[in-house]
Amino acid sequence: MAQSCDRIVRGLRRRGVLVDVLHVVPSARGRTWVIEEQAGGRYLVCPVDDDPAHALNRAWSTLQSQPVDYTHVVAFGGSRPIMAGPVLAAWLGVPLITLIRGNDFDAAVFSTRRRPILDDALHRSALVVANSRSKVQRIAAMHPHTRVRWIANGIESDWTLAPSDRAQANAFRATHDRLTLGLFGQLKAKKGGVFLLDALLRSGVADRFHLLLAGWMAPDMEAWLAARDGELQVTTLPFLDRYELLPWYAACDWLAIPSFYDGLPNVLVEAAALGVPMLASRVDGMADVLEDGETAFLFEPGDEARAAWALQRAARLDPGERERMADACRALARSTLSGDREIDAYVDALEQTRDERLAAVR
Repeated sequence: MAQSCDRIVRGLRRRGVLVDVLHVVPSARGRTWVIEEQAGGRYLVCPVDDDPAHALNRAWSTLQSQPVDYTHVVAFGGSRPIMAGPVLAAWLGVPLITLIRGNDFDAAVFSTRRRPILDDALHRSALVVANSRSKVQRIAAMHPHTRVRWIANGIESDWTLAPSDRAQANAFRATHDRLTLGLFGQLKAKKGGVFLLDALLRSGVADRFHLLLAGWMAPDMEAWLAARDGELQVTTLPFLDRYELLPWYAACDWLAIPSFYDGLPNVLVEAAALGVPMLASRVDGMADVLEDGETAFLFEPGDEARAAWALQRAARLDPGERERMADACRALARSTLSGDREIDAYVDALEQTRDERLAAVR
C-alpha cells in the first residue's frame, strides 16, 4: 500500500500537481514530528501512539499554522487516514476522495470496530477509487449514492533490469536445473501461501520447481516448511526493497499469487513489466487484468485441484510458449498497467471532483 501511495504522489507531482502528504505513522517506529519541504509539496510526519485523537488534532493545528489553499483531501491506507479524511475535508471545505486498495476494505468491512469508520468515509466521499472492479461493485452495492471508479495500479517506466540484475539472476539459475517459482511480498494468510504449498505437493510436479520465497512469512507457512523440510527445494529471502527484488524477479520463470482475496497486488504489476508470467487465483484485481493462457494460468481461489493443474501446465509448457506469455505480460504492463495511464486517471478524477465542487458553490 505504501508503494502505491508513493508512486501516485510522485506521478502527480511530476504532472505539476502540488501534493502535501500527511503521513500517519505509529510512534513505535521512532518517527518524530517533521515538516519537510519537498519538490511538489510538503511532507508531514504525524506519529500516533495510544492517543490518536491528540495526534490528529495536532496535525490539524499544524496545517492551520501554515495555511494552504487546498483543493482536495485524499484518504489513502488504513483506518486512521480513512477516519481523518472526512473530518479534514469538511473543515477545509473541499471534496474528499477515498482510495481503496485491499486490506483497508477487506479487514474493515467485517469489523464491528472499523466498519463504521469505513462506511462514514465512503458515504462522505465525492469519489471512491478502487483498484479492482469487484471492489467497485461491492462498494457501490453498499453505498449506491456514492460514485465509485476503477483505476488499476500502474508501473513506472524506469522499472527495468540492469545488466547486474540479469547477471545475478543468471548466477542464481545456475545453482539448480529446475524452473524457479517465486512467491513475493507479505506472505500472510490471505495470500494463500500454505494453500499453494499443498497444491504443489498434490500436483506431482514439485520436483520440477525451485521455490523462491521473498518477504515476510506468516507463522503457519514457516511451520509448514519446517515440518516438511527436504520435501521441496526452497530458497528463502528476507523482506527486500522493491528495487532489491529486481534480480529475483528476473530469476523467476513463474510468479505465484494464490490469494483468497486481494486488490491488485503490486507484485503482479512489477512481474508483468519484467515479463514474468503468473500462476494466480481468479479474484479481485487479478481477474480484471490477467487472461488464462495468455499472461497467467488461473484457478479459482481456494481450489487446490485447479491450482495443482495450473502448476502442471506451467511445468510442462514449452519454453517458446512461456516466452510468448512473457511478451503478453510486457504488453499488459505497457497498456492497462501503464504508470502514465494510472496518473492520467487520477488527474482526471481530481479535475472532475474540483469542477463539480466549483459548480456546486456557484
